[in-house]
Amino acid sequence: MGSLPEWNLHDLYPGMDSAEFLEDLAGAEAECRSFAEAFRGRLDDLARAGGAELGPVVERYEAIEDRLGRLMSYAGLVYSGDTTDPNRAKFYGDTQERLTAASSDLLFFTLELNRIDDAVLETAMAQPPLARFRPWIEDVRRDRPYQLEDRIEQLFHEKSVTGRGAWNRLFDETLASLRFRVRGEELALEPTLNKLQDADGAMRREAAEALSTVFRANLRVFALTTNTLAKDKEISDRWRGFEDVGDSRHLANRVERETVEALVEAVQDAYPRLSHRYYKLKARWFGRDSLDYWDRNAPLPRVDQRTIGWGEARDTVLSAYSDFSPEMAAIARRFFDGNWIDAPVRPGKAPGAFAHPTVPSAHPYVLLNYQGKPRDVMTLAHELGHGVHQVLAAPNGALMAPTPLTLAETASVFGEMLTFRRLLAGTTNPTQRRAMLAAKVEDMINTVVRQVAFYAFERKVHLERRKGELTPDQICDLWMSVQAESLGPAIRLGQGYEVFWTYIPHFIHSPFYVYAYAFGDCLVNSLYGVYQRAESGFVERYFALLAAGGTKPYGELLAPFGLDAKDPGFWQIGLSMIEDLITELEGMEEP
Repeated sequence: MGSLPEWNLHDLYPGMDSAEFLEDLAGAEAECRSFAEAFRGRLDDLARAGGAELGPVVERYEAIEDRLGRLMSYAGLVYSGDTTDPNRAKFYGDTQERLTAASSDLLFFTLELNRIDDAVLETAMAQPPLARFRPWIEDVRRDRPYQLEDRIEQLFHEKSVTGRGAWNRLFDETLASLRFRVRGEELALEPTLNKLQDADGAMRREAAEALSTVFRANLRVFALTTNTLAKDKEISDRWRGFEDVGDSRHLANRVERETVEALVEAVQDAYPRLSHRYYKLKARWFGRDSLDYWDRNAPLPRVDQRTIGWGEARDTVLSAYSDFSPEMAAIARRFFDGNWIDAPVRPGKAPGAFAHPTVPSAHPYVLLNYQGKPRDVMTLAHELGHGVHQVLAAPNGALMAPTPLTLAETASVFGEMLTFRRLLAGTTNPTQRRAMLAAKVEDMINTVVRQVAFYAFERKVHLERRKGELTPDQICDLWMSVQAESLGPAIRLGQGYEVFWTYIPHFIHSPFYVYAYAFGDCLVNSLYGVYQRAESGFVERYFALLAAGGTKPYGELLAPFGLDAKDPGFWQIGLSMIEDLITELEGMEEP
């Protein structure tokens, strides 16, 4: 695979015990205390004095948030490099505790902002420099109906370290420590999951059985973690007054519950036309009526498998980005040139992949577990899309750079689509073209169908948890119910698959995050259709969408493309693209 890059975190801090880190940490703690002493109880008076008085206070608050974010980002990235290292774990835990304590001094700020009279704040926001922060302030005020008395908010905040944060860390460290025996070799999670894409069916089965055996052996820990966090969320939701189990996530995403329900309903109605239909076709390619669950992501028979070197993966993605926009490729190239990517699989390293935005005063970092498969190339394209988005949004500052999840997956999925279309256009061999189309359909099913099924599973777990603690077998039964419905009769969900919910990190770290993937994929399918038909100006509009960060709602950002996610027909546009690819596959000669 060539030499795989490891990230250089020195752009944040030279080391865990460096003087720079320790001084910044102590300085952040002091600044939080100083800020509280200077402004607690004064925001209403400052707002009545006008935007020229309150604006500098918000600017100072933003600078503190950037500093805190830099410290916590560094600790988190160091920890993700090896979650089984006790020294890194302690460093991460100690940093989290100190920053949580320090930031409790800042809790008053948004709570007091939300108690200012609407008319007073409106007048102040019309004046500089406060006017620049209008999008952020309006965003904060959406949380007003759900905020609690100051002391309760402080208690929730400080206990997060020993509550949700501790259970998150237990999950991460448990998962990283697991080893799976395959062909006499002890493997970590990522290499074992990778075996499910092996060309050897016996290898896929052995890997699946190894995963099942180890997950089953640790089932009580995963079940207790899930039960505890679901109850923790129920307590928080009840105190804050959220009606539905997903409402807090929808609020954080700045999306209406009705829009999410329309997406979920559209995808579930499409199960027979998408996943059921495709897996029936795939089973036929394998000469069977149905496939075992470990064959779901198997490569097509009689298609040569090769390892894709890192250099080829890099050039493929950068070329695809450059065809769309040289500027986008130039931003992505900085991740390679600056050692902003950590690609190798290592014992203890966090599984999966992510792009961490860190803070606007620094730059993002990308984590991969690259193993040379075609899907790894698409993952690189995906995470670099996030990275480009984060770079473009950074000038909005620490308060307005973050993008709600409704648009957070746009650049990532669009980057994947650009890469796929470029590869497909350069493929003339019918067998290879079929394999590429099949891989793309499987990725789209994993992104849309599978994630909506994940969302349905989470809803069932959280709703049932309100009636009492769930046994491990009850959680497994809920998992199997949604998986059977979504994958269809052509996938045999045999014994062992019932515990495969245990390793999904989104259920633990970000409840109900998963629908954002389906939202993003369907949105990008529609957006790509506009791009294919668009006259000049699409690239500029697309860059404006990404550069907006969190300054505008998703509806306003989609309007220049003629798209409206509230339109019931909107989701069908994206789903029809997946159907069209399946139809094309059905029309090809069998391998």
